[in-house]
Amino acid sequence: MASRAADLLTLTPQGLYCPAGGFHVDPVRPVERALITHGHSDHARFGHRHVMATRETLAIMAIRYGADFAGTTQEAVPGEVVRIGGASVCFVPAGHVLGSAQILIEQGACRGQGACRLVVSGDYKRGRDPTCLPFEPVRCDVFITEATFGLPVFRHPDARDEVAKLLESVALFPDRTHLVGAYALGKAQRVMALLREAGYGEPIRLHGAMERLTEFYKAEGIALGETPKVAADRAVKGIVICPPSAIQDLWARRFADPVTAFASGWMRVRARARQKGVELPLVISDHCDWDDLCRTIAETQAEEVWVTHGQEDALVHWCRSRGIRARPLNLLGYGDEEADAAGEGG
Repeated sequence: MASRAADLLTLTPQGLYCPAGGFHVDPVRPVERALITHGHSDHARFGHRHVMATRETLAIMAIRYGADFAGTTQEAVPGEVVRIGGASVCFVPAGHVLGSAQILIEQGACRGQGACRLVVSGDYKRGRDPTCLPFEPVRCDVFITEATFGLPVFRHPDARDEVAKLLESVALFPDRTHLVGAYALGKAQRVMALLREAGYGEPIRLHGAMERLTEFYKAEGIALGETPKVAADRAVKGIVICPPSAIQDLWARRFADPVTAFASGWMRVRARARQKGVELPLVISDHCDWDDLCRTIAETQAEEVWVTHGQEDALVHWCRSRGIRARPLNLLGYGDEEADAAGEGG
C-alpha cells in the first residue's frame, strides 16, 4: 500500500502533489492547478492558475483576496466524483468552517495493483457546529490527518458549556464590556451561532475585521441575529467579538472595564491564557481533540496514516502501537492561521 500511496500523492516544494491528476492539494506556493480544502490562509492562497473548491470556499477566497484570486475556478459539489486526468476526486464535508472539505483521491490502479483510496483531511473537527456541514468519515486506504491538538492532554469540552460560562459572566458583570477574541473566519460565527442557540438576543457587536465574512455567513442562511459594527466606547456593554490580537491593543482599553475572553482550543493551557492576559478563557476549538483524532483514524479503517501540521509524533506513535503504518509529513507553511495572527490558535 505504501508504494501505491506514494505514486498517488507525492511531496513537492509546493506541497502535496498528485501526478496522475496534475494537481496540488492546499499548495503553499502558486501552482498550475490547486484543490483547496477550506478558506483559511494557510490552506487557501492567492495566485494559482486554476482553483477547485466548494462554492463557499471559492466565495470566501474572493472576499479575502479579491475576485481575481485565481486565473479560473471550478466549483466542487460535495459528494460528487470528478475525474481529473488519471485520478478521481470527491469533496466530503470536514466540519471545520463553512465550505470546508476533505478531499478523497482515487486511482484505479497503481503499478498494476488494485485501486488506492487516499483522503486528505485538511483541517477538521467532530464537535457540533451550527454554521457548517458536519464531518463525514470516509473509509480509505491512506488517511492524511492534521494533528493540531494531537496530544492526550487535549480533550475539548462541549462548546455549549463554554458559551454558558460567557453568558454567566455577562449576567454577573452587566456593566463590563465582554471582549471575545475569536478568529474572523469560522470561530467568530460559531460563537455567535452558539450564543443565539443559548437564547442570547442582544446585539452582538463586531470589530470591523469581522464584518464581511459574518455578512457572508448570514447570506448563506446562518442565523446570527443583529451584529452591528462596534465603536470602541465606554458606553458599550454586552458582547463584542474581535480578532484575538485586538484584545491586547489600545483599542480594547476604550471599553468599560472589559472582561477579556479568548475562544480557542489553546485555552486548555492555562499558562497561555495568563500570558495573553485573558480573564475568561473559552475552550472552543475548530479542530479535533486527541480522542476525536484517534476515533476518526479508526473509523476510516486506513492501513496507513500520514500526519501533518501539529503534534505529529504522538499520533504517529499511537497509530504504530495499533499496527497502523504511520509517518509524519513535516510539511512547512501549514499550521493555524489563527495562531499566525495572534500567537495562538485552534
